[in-house]
Amino acid sequence: MIVTDLDGTLLDHDDYSFCAAKPAVAMVKQHAIPLVLATSKTAAEVGPLHAELGLGDTPAIVENGSGIMRPGKDADFDNSAYLKIRTALNDVPSSLRPKFKGFGDMTDAEVSGISGLGLRDACDARRRAFSEPGLWFGTAVERAEFQAILEDQAITCRFGGRFLTLSHGKTKADAMAEEAHELSAKRNVELGDAPKDIEKLEGADLGVILPNPHGTQVPTLAGEVNGRIRRASLPGPAGWNASVLAILEELGAG
Repeated sequence: MIVTDLDGTLLDHDDYSFCAAKPAVAMVKQHAIPLVLATSKTAAEVGPLHAELGLGDTPAIVENGSGIMRPGKDADFDNSAYLKIRTALNDVPSSLRPKFKGFGDMTDAEVSGISGLGLRDACDARRRAFSEPGLWFGTAVERAEFQAILEDQAITCRFGGRFLTLSHGKTKADAMAEEAHELSAKRNVELGDAPKDIEKLEGADLGVILPNPHGTQVPTLAGEVNGRIRRASLPGPAGWNASVLAILEELGAG
């Protein structure tokens, strides 16, 4: 199976198009290789792209690995995991609770303002099922106390630059392993462009690092020494396309 990050990887950083990757996407589908999208986006956000790519019933890893979207199997929206997070969050002592403002505490307009998303996309970003991102306004000491309280409820907190995200602890790497088992994948290929993808890249049978002209570069990884992890020469969907076509050729599926 092929597991891919979206923004700056399969999707162009500026216009969010996957046009340059269409030849490789078509080849992947021709050989019935599962193409698994892996993203911080919610199922509501990734659903239209999943449909546009024509990925059928192939699962997608959503909300940074805290959940899996299974088209055709998830008939009803189930946000019970998210509601447990909100319940635990609202049980945090009143001295700490106002220090965290999650998406569930915001309006669509507020999420749009802090994320740069349009109002419709902000609405989809707030339609959460597995995790709760938000802003932290307290001190580092207060955050450590806040995190310790939630960890007692089996809820983890991960800080990703702008947002502090609460979840039940499952990561993209965990979800990738789950999908490899579910799809009976004999090998998995991972493509990403940022340090947040390192966990997945290191857990893959073959990893591809795409250049990231707009952000922090991925440092040299151990797997690059033996070629298990390689670097694309082009960023975004053009690099994705060239890398995937080369891999398929190497595996005799080109």
